[in-house]
Amino acid sequence: MLLDNSYKEWFEQLKSKIQSAQLKAAIAVNSQLLQLYWELGKDIVKKQEQSSWGDSVLEQLSIDLRLSFPDITGFSKRNLYAIRQWYLFYAQQFEFVPQPVAQIPWGHNRLLITKIKDVELALFYANETFTQGWSRDQLEMQLRSNYFESKKNAVTNFSTTLPKDQSQLAKETIRNPYNFDFLGLEQDALEKEIENGLEHHITRFLIELGKGFSFVGRQYPVQISETEYFIDLLFYHLQLRCYIVIELKSGKFKPEYAGKMNFYLSAVDSQMKHTTDQPSIGLILCKTKDSIEAEYALRDMNKPIGISEYTLTQNLPKEFESSLPTVNQLENQLNSLDKKD
Repeated sequence: MLLDNSYKEWFEQLKSKIQSAQLKAAIAVNSQLLQLYWELGKDIVKKQEQSSWGDSVLEQLSIDLRLSFPDITGFSKRNLYAIRQWYLFYAQQFEFVPQPVAQIPWGHNRLLITKIKDVELALFYANETFTQGWSRDQLEMQLRSNYFESKKNAVTNFSTTLPKDQSQLAKETIRNPYNFDFLGLEQDALEKEIENGLEHHITRFLIELGKGFSFVGRQYPVQISETEYFIDLLFYHLQLRCYIVIELKSGKFKPEYAGKMNFYLSAVDSQMKHTTDQPSIGLILCKTKDSIEAEYALRDMNKPIGISEYTLTQNLPKEFESSLPTVNQLENQLNSLDKKD
C-alpha cells in the first residue's frame, strides 16, 4: 500500500509519542497504556477524517508499528481497530480517558465496548470491575446476568435502621436477583438442595455475592435460652464490618420470614458482634417476592434486613422456546422409535 508523505510524517509523530511513553518507563502500567491507546485512537480518527484513507490504513499502520516496536504487543490490525472504536465510544462525552476506564485492563475495556452501547452503563461496569476486582471472565459473567439491573430491585429497610453512610454501602452491596444457575438445579429445588449446592460451590457463590463477603458457616448454631437455632448461611462483610445473616426460602416471600430474621439478628448482635462491629444485616433470599408485601413486612422492623430473589436457571430466549420439543413430543418420538425397532 502506497501512501503520501503526510502519512510518513504522521507515522513519525506516532513513533515519537510511543517512544516518549517508553521513556517515562510507564508503558507497562495500565493507566499509561490506556492513555497511549487514547492518543493513538484520537490520531487515527483525526487522520482518517482529514484524508482519504480508509480502514486499509490500519493494516499498514499495524505493520509499521510492529516493525518499529517489536517488543510491544497490541499493534495488530484487529487491536488498532478496537482502539479506534474504543476512543470513538468514549470521545462522544469525554476529552480524556474517563477515570473508571483507566483503572481497568485493556481486555476488560475491549469486552465492554463490544457488549455495551451506552457510555454511562459502560462506566458503571468499569467502576464495578475496579471496585469488585473482577477478572475478565467474571466481568463477562456479570454482563450476561445483567448485574446492573440486579442492583436496583432489592427491598430493604436500611435507610431507617442504619446510619446514612452504612445504609448506602449496604444498599450497594445487596442485589436482586442473585443468579444461582451455576448450581445446575431446577426451579423446584428444595432449600436443602440449594444450601448444599451453595456450600459446594462456595467460591462461585462468593463471586455472585460480591466483593467483601467472607464465609463463616452453614447451619450456624446460636443458643437462645434452652433452644438451639441454626442460621442457614452466615458471612462477615469486610467493608461493611458486620455479620451478614442469610436465610434461604424455596418459595415466595412470607411476612413471617422478616420476624424470624429480626430474631436471628438480635441473637447475632448479642452473642457474636464485637464492640467495633457495625449492626448485623439480614438477607432473605426467596424464589419470588411481592415488593409491596415485602416493604410492609420490613416497615416496623428495627434490624436492617434486605429481601432479594434468586434464579436457578436462566430463561431461554423466546425464539428458542417454541423450537424445543415438549415432554409429550419427546415421549411420542421415543415410542415411535421403539415400534420401528
